[in-house]
Amino acid sequence: MTSAWLTVIAAALIGQDPSAPVRVGSKTFTESVILGEMATLLLEDADIPASHRRELGGTRVLFDGLVAGELDIYPEYTGTITGEILAGKDIRTDEALRASLAERGIRMSPPLGFDDTYAIGMREDVAERLGIRKLSDLRRHAGLRLGFSNEFMERIDGWPGLRDRYGLPQRDVRGLDHDLAYRAIASGEIDATELYSTDAEIRAYHLRILDDDLKFFPPYRCVWLYRADLPRGALEVLGRLEGRISTADMAAMNARAKLDRVSEQRVAADFLADRLGIRTKIVVEGRVRKLLRLLGEHLTLVGLSMAGAIGVAIPLGILAAYRPGVGSVILAIAGMIQTVPSLAMLVFMIPWLGIGTRPALVALFLYSLLPIVRNTATGLREIPPSLRESSEALGLPPLTRLVRIELPMASRSIMAGIKTAAVINVGTATIGALIGAGGFGQPILTGLRRNDPRMILLEGAIPAAVLAMAVQTALDAIEWLVVPRGLRSGGRS
Repeated sequence: MTSAWLTVIAAALIGQDPSAPVRVGSKTFTESVILGEMATLLLEDADIPASHRRELGGTRVLFDGLVAGELDIYPEYTGTITGEILAGKDIRTDEALRASLAERGIRMSPPLGFDDTYAIGMREDVAERLGIRKLSDLRRHAGLRLGFSNEFMERIDGWPGLRDRYGLPQRDVRGLDHDLAYRAIASGEIDATELYSTDAEIRAYHLRILDDDLKFFPPYRCVWLYRADLPRGALEVLGRLEGRISTADMAAMNARAKLDRVSEQRVAADFLADRLGIRTKIVVEGRVRKLLRLLGEHLTLVGLSMAGAIGVAIPLGILAAYRPGVGSVILAIAGMIQTVPSLAMLVFMIPWLGIGTRPALVALFLYSLLPIVRNTATGLREIPPSLRESSEALGLPPLTRLVRIELPMASRSIMAGIKTAAVINVGTATIGALIGAGGFGQPILTGLRRNDPRMILLEGAIPAAVLAMAVQTALDAIEWLVVPRGLRSGGRS
């Protein structure tokens, strides 16, 4: 209770609402989620409100969210900070690291106790057959198939730097999800991948860690990164973990979660009970309640983004139909937006919109524009000239002609565009889970991480597919109401 009072006092001094929960973030791998759960449980045990925003994507998503004030704290690694977040700066000491972070309003805690360094691993039988024991041995095997996580493929302390340091000749290098890479190496689809030294799969898949004989990878000591305005009471509570988690402890917790499929919350709670004597209460969400929550989140994303897209795209489509020059520009811009990868779009928006629902809504809105704009313009352009001439001969004002004659004539094409956009929207909305927008993408991400096909299908993929069909059916019914009877079968009368 003392910590809770300290939180109130500190919050009053810095102007932060003491009742606002501490927002804990975690990345899309098991260890980060466990640490996020551990922090959340510790804070709640000290009567400090806390919420855990799980599986938010890679380093850049979490750090940008922290800087933008969307998160208060998350677990990070010193090697990642120096090699990715602060790349290009010659940082050699923890003091220099803390000073550089402080320039952005971010603080770094002392280490939690374990070092989760990067490493490159191969199946033991393949490494033995080829005589590979250290990273420099890879130079003699240019035909090896390498597969790394997409983040590792781009990081300075990842594949680009590793390739340059060792002069590696491999060209068959793929980017894929970290958890999928383990399955690929186990099945023989790739020959080597990056590992985290505390990963449970190293033992489960009988992998050999190759010696980093040129010492490329820096230390990756686990720390908390947090905002400078995080209440002091929260810092004191989380400080109880400093130096308390060994590498063996973390590897064992990862194994329980990934191999035994124990929930990360239970794994975190058991560690706190065993090492700190803290008994925390775990609330397990029922499947039906969880599905209803995910459905509500997904419908919010789809409904709001589609409403905005319809309201903007139809006027743009009208403009494109009657002003061909302007229309070419509008369609070109909408088409260009459509080609931007959804994850890139989401990450690009974080500095301005933060993480969570807002950037996901904007991205879905933008992706929904092209089908509606294009079909609206096409439907209006295909109206027979004789019908236009007849309406003009009647002396109808342009707006009346548009609303009473032309839009109804084009309504079938417009509805086709809306239906296309809506179905695509339902599927694309699953990507929003990477930045904390929720929806049916969340169990898909968790299922991939846990290698749990049942969760992926029953809680993510199948509900999303059913929702897409339900949206299609609902729009078919709306089409029957708004499209003139003579046009419903495709004819004109």
